[in-house]
Amino acid sequence: MHYDHITTQRDLDKFCQDLAGTPSIAFDTEFVSEHTYRPELCLIQVVAGDRLAVIDPTVVGDVTGFWELLSAPGHETVVHAGREELLFCVGAVGRPPESLFDIQIAAGLVGYEYPAGYGSLLFKLLGQRLHKGETRTDWRRRPLSEGQIEYALDDVRYLGAMAGKLRERLRELSRAAWLETEMAAWQADVTATRSDERWWKVSGTSGLSRRSLAIVREIWRWREREAEKRDCPTRRVLRDDLIIELAKRRSPDAKQIRALRGMERGDLQRALPHLAAAVERALALADDECPRPQQRDAPAQLAVLGQFLSSALGSVCRRAELAPSIVGTASDVRDLVAYRLGLHQGNGEPPLLGRGWRAEIVGCLIDDLLAGKLAIRVRDPLSDEPLSFEPVA
Repeated sequence: MHYDHITTQRDLDKFCQDLAGTPSIAFDTEFVSEHTYRPELCLIQVVAGDRLAVIDPTVVGDVTGFWELLSAPGHETVVHAGREELLFCVGAVGRPPESLFDIQIAAGLVGYEYPAGYGSLLFKLLGQRLHKGETRTDWRRRPLSEGQIEYALDDVRYLGAMAGKLRERLRELSRAAWLETEMAAWQADVTATRSDERWWKVSGTSGLSRRSLAIVREIWRWREREAEKRDCPTRRVLRDDLIIELAKRRSPDAKQIRALRGMERGDLQRALPHLAAAVERALALADDECPRPQQRDAPAQLAVLGQFLSSALGSVCRRAELAPSIVGTASDVRDLVAYRLGLHQGNGEPPLLGRGWRAEIVGCLIDDLLAGKLAIRVRDPLSDEPLSFEPVA
């Protein structure tokens, strides 16, 4: 396999200049995320036309030029499940890659499993199989063997051909605009993770009072700052279950915090004044400054309807050549039902299934079911799609 192995700044600059007019650039990365606050970039694999390359950031050092190339206008950027790839680019130059095409999302929009692994899609689209011999590689270690580099390149060299197959199918189904909408929403959501306060992702917040949620938020903020300062994973600073326990106890007393089981580590003992201060800040807030729960418990009827209709609508999605999981979840169905019944806790805008192409495929169907215009019938219990939606006479 012929490829460029880029290990110097001069080689990287020349490579980026050569690719400046390329209409399509596909890339992938190898990174390690277990030991640092943000994933550590270890390798970049690139294919553009007949050029195949690996860029070694651990040797080159500053690879900003590559991210500037990707974010410049005039080309399409192809990835598979490119969350971290997007974040690397945004983190480096403050902008996403230009015209991003994620084959995982595109595949879901034309009926393939979602989210589908790279190897699975490669076989279904091109009939190729991957040799996964380096799945446990520590990509931080050098030198890399030829086998490791070829393994990494296998994850990128088929991306252009796979995107071509999916693009053709999207055109046949008139869904190119759908992909643009999905990519824009996905990029906005992923990019927001770098700046949004996602303290509500702490496991165990369900059922907590607003005051306890305020404590979770303040401790989460301290944990984020501390993890970034130490450059380590957040849960290595303080586990979620300890945050929840501190929020339930609502005590700013350092002695009581110290007595909590799990706080024996030396670094946590030294952090006691910071944890106590975080609790005090939350307790000092006015009631209306405390966060509200993300979502109140839904009536039992909505939970039942959401689960039932989600299963039934899976048949509709498959007939429409859509992966049900890219259309929505049982929770999304429940949100739309609640919205139509005036029980939704949102900001007044239609929820996910009530907007755009999803409304065309399933939103209108749910509206007709709720209005009694349609009924669900078991058409053939032994068929792959046993349910049918039929007009009510």
